[in-house]
Amino acid sequence: MKITVEKSRVIGRVSVPSSKSMTLRGLMCAALAKGESEIVHPLVSDDTAAAADVLGKVGITIRKEPGVWRVSGGTLRASDQELHCGESATTLRFMTAICSLIPGRHRLVGGPSLSKRPVKSLVEALKKVGVDASIEGKTTPPVTVVGSTLKGGIAELPGNISSQFISALLFIAPFAGKEMSVRLTTPLTSRPYVLMTLWCLRKFGINVHSEMDKFVVRRQSYTPARLEVEGDWSSASYFLALGAVSQGIEVDNLSTASLQGDRIILDFLRGMGAGVTVVGNSITVRQERLRGIVVDLSDCIDLLPTMAVLAALADGKSEFTGIERARIKESNRVAAVKEGLLKLGVAVTEDRDRLTIVGLKTPKKAADGDEPKKDDNKKDDQEKVEDEARAPVTVDSHGDHRIAMAFAVLGAAVGGVTIDSAECVAKTFPGFWDAMKGLGGDIKTGG
Repeated sequence: MKITVEKSRVIGRVSVPSSKSMTLRGLMCAALAKGESEIVHPLVSDDTAAAADVLGKVGITIRKEPGVWRVSGGTLRASDQELHCGESATTLRFMTAICSLIPGRHRLVGGPSLSKRPVKSLVEALKKVGVDASIEGKTTPPVTVVGSTLKGGIAELPGNISSQFISALLFIAPFAGKEMSVRLTTPLTSRPYVLMTLWCLRKFGINVHSEMDKFVVRRQSYTPARLEVEGDWSSASYFLALGAVSQGIEVDNLSTASLQGDRIILDFLRGMGAGVTVVGNSITVRQERLRGIVVDLSDCIDLLPTMAVLAALADGKSEFTGIERARIKESNRVAAVKEGLLKLGVAVTEDRDRLTIVGLKTPKKAADGDEPKKDDNKKDDQEKVEDEARAPVTVDSHGDHRIAMAFAVLGAAVGGVTIDSAECVAKTFPGFWDAMKGLGGDIKTGG
C-alpha cells in the first residue's frame, strides 16, 4: 500500500497506543507464572499478536477481552508446529530462551526481515548455561532449541548488540538448576530496556541482583500479577515531532516517570528549541524555529528516524552518534533514513557510528557550520530550498514501521511525500494513519 502525505495544517490532540516493549515483557512473565495474570491496556498490534500466537502454541491460554488480556501461565508444553514469530524480533529472542524450559525440540522462524536479524550471541550465551540450541544461518534464524537443558552458571555475551538478548536470559534464569549469572563483555547499550525488564520481573516476584554489567539470579518462582501497560514513547515520538513543526499537538497517555528510553525525546525537542508543555499525562509540543542538535542515541536508537526528520526541518547541522545498531533493525535504518532524506534534497553524511544532517532550513552558505542569518523581509535561501523539496518523491519504507511513520511527519511539513509499504505501521501502531488524518493530515491512499 502507498500513502501520500501532502503539506498539512495539523493541530489537535491524540492518544498514543500502549507500550509494545512492556506488553511483550508482561506476556512473557505471565506465561512463566503459574496461575492467572492480567495485562491491562495491552498493545494490540502485529508484534503482540505474533507473541500471543506463539505462546498459545506452547500451551499458554490468553483470553483477549476489551482492555485486558488474561493469561493462564505455568502450563508450557511442547508444540508439534514451528513457532512463527512474524516480524517480531522481541518475540523470537525471548521465546528462544523460554523454549529451553519446555521439553522437546522447538524450531523458531520469522518473516523475511526478521530472518536477517542477528541472534547468534544469544544462542552462544544459552549454550554456556547448558542449553542445546543452534541457528541455521551464519548469525540469523531459524533457531532450534532442545528444551529442559538449562543448567545455569555463567552466561557471557556482548552488551552492545541487543538488550533483548540480556532480557531473554533474565526471563529464564530463575528456573536454572543453580545460580545463574549474565556477564556483559562490552558496555551495555539500550540500558532503559534492561531496566524495563528488571521492573517487570519484580512485578512478577523475581528479584535480580544487578550491577548493569553483571546480573545474578538465584532459583525462584514467578507469581501471577496485574500489569498495567503505559503509553508507548516510541509511538508518541512521531506526534511530538509533528507538534514541533506544526501549530501544536497534544499527546495523551504518556508517563514522564516512564523507564522507556525514548522519553528523552522531550529533552531533545527542548534542545532544538521546540515549545514543550507537560500537564499530567499529556505533553503539548508547539512549533518554534528549530535548530540543529548533537546527541548520542545509544540508549534510544529507535528515535533515529524521528530525530533525523526533525533535523531535516531545522536550521543548521545536526549530528547523531551511537547509531550503528540501527543498521540491524527491521531495515538498515541508517541507510533508509539517508536514502529518503537525499530524495528530499537534504544533505546527509554517513559514517560508521555517526549521521550528520544539514537541515532544509539552512541557507547553503551556512551548511559548513556558520550560523544562518534570518531575514524575515524577503524570501531567503531556506524557502527556496523548501520549495524544491516539495517536488513529489517516493520514499521506500523498506517495510519498516519507524521509517514510514517518521517520513509521514516530514511529508506533513513539506508535502509531496509518497511512502511505499505504508501498511507496515501495523507492527506497532495499526491506527497511525487514522490518527494522522484526525489531526488534519492530508493523507491519500493508493497503490
